[in-house]
Amino acid sequence: MDIIISSSSTKPIYEQITSQIKAQVMSGTLKQGDSIPSMRALAKSLHISVITVQRAYEDLQRDGFIETAVGKGSFISASNKQFWQEEQQRLAEEHLAKAAEIGRACGISADKLKELLDMFYEED
Repeated sequence: MDIIISSSSTKPIYEQITSQIKAQVMSGTLKQGDSIPSMRALAKSLHISVITVQRAYEDLQRDGFIETAVGKGSFISASNKQFWQEEQQRLAEEHLAKAAEIGRACGISADKLKELLDMFYEED
C-alpha cells in the first residue's frame, strides 16, 4: 500500500491518507480482505502522529472501506464502492454546475464546455 503525504497540500494529512486508500480500493489495487498496516506502523513509515492515522482509519471505517478486528488488525472490507462513486459523482456535479454557471455568465456555449470536458476527461 503506497501512501504519499504532501506537506505542500492544503488538504489535512488524515484526508490525504483516506483519499489515497479509497482511491486504491476503487481502482482495485486494494481488494476485499487485504490487510493494511497497523496505525503505529503506518504512522512510523510516514513519520506522522499515530493520532493522525487513527483519524484516517476511523473515517475509513465509518465509510465502510475498512474493518478492524481487535488483535488481528485492519482489513479492506467488502468495500462500499457504490457510496464512494455516488459521493464522487455528487462532487463532479457541483463542479459541472459551477462550470455551467460560468459558461452562461461569460457566453461560452454548451458545445464548447462539452468539448472542454471531453478534452480534460481524456487527459491522463
